[in-house]
Amino acid sequence: MCKWLDGALHTEVAALIQYLAELAPQSKLLPAAGTLARFRVNQWLAFIAAELHKTFSPWLFNPETAASTQEAARSKLSLRFAELDALLATRPYLTGDAFTVADAYAFTIVNWSNFLKIDLKPYANLSAFMARVAARPRVREALEAERLIAAAA
Repeated sequence: MCKWLDGALHTEVAALIQYLAELAPQSKLLPAAGTLARFRVNQWLAFIAAELHKTFSPWLFNPETAASTQEAARSKLSLRFAELDALLATRPYLTGDAFTVADAYAFTIVNWSNFLKIDLKPYANLSAFMARVAARPRVREALEAERLIAAAA
């Protein structure tokens, strides 16, 4: 959630990051509207929101979540990480050679694994993706600003 310049409360990361990318088209973090490349980014944003973000939170961060529910969430994440790992064996980023807002969102959510002691070592390609994204100068700046650099390393 974030409060925007208009004073309203805004939610849904996928919508927020698309808006921010559209405000800075020179960043090239989001392909042009109406293109197949944009459609692919939108697919990944939906996947990350539904299959990763909503599996991690609230289930794994809430200490009152039943152990069986937490186990089911971890199992689902394992399947999704395997899917990402297979895809990332064929390309550096989710949609190909270009880093997009989908990669930034995926990095943020997958990085939660560090806080929940979920080992990414079985997913060599996903781990390489995480390292590749973490090495980006702006990502490093953000990690340092949030004091997450040790967790992302």
